[in-house]
Amino acid sequence: MNDEDLYICEILENDDRYPSTAYYFIRDALAFAADSMELNECSQDESSADIESELFGWTKERHLTGQQFCEAIRLYALNQYGYMAKVVLKSWGVDSTRCFGDMVYNMISVGMFKKSSRDEQAHFDDVYDFEDVFEVEFEMGGAVSPRRS
Repeated sequence: MNDEDLYICEILENDDRYPSTAYYFIRDALAFAADSMELNECSQDESSADIESELFGWTKERHLTGQQFCEAIRLYALNQYGYMAKVVLKSWGVDSTRCFGDMVYNMISVGMFKKSSRDEQAHFDDVYDFEDVFEVEFEMGGAVSPRRS
């Protein structure tokens, strides 16, 4: 078992609301965000507290707000599962952006992710409605792009 698996086992011992698959999905969504979205680099004195995954070996830590991460998760889910994204997430017990926050903060609690002093779990609450973004706004056959406010 690698360190990542141990982290997730520790999370599941304390909170079994979401399966390990959902946590690996969140981890992969963070990698997706790092690769495809512009992340804000932080000043030297703030960088040690920003959300990042030590598993990715970033030389500079980057900050991603809860709202930005929810958007990255949405894009990643649609890219991975297409029209079935909402169904897959629901099969894991994930039915709102608050669930993303629950998982992210569980990952923070075991040292898998980090956060800044400005971050709050509430930043994940009600970022978007799953019905709207996974059904109403879904476009068949095209690339998924960021939402416009």
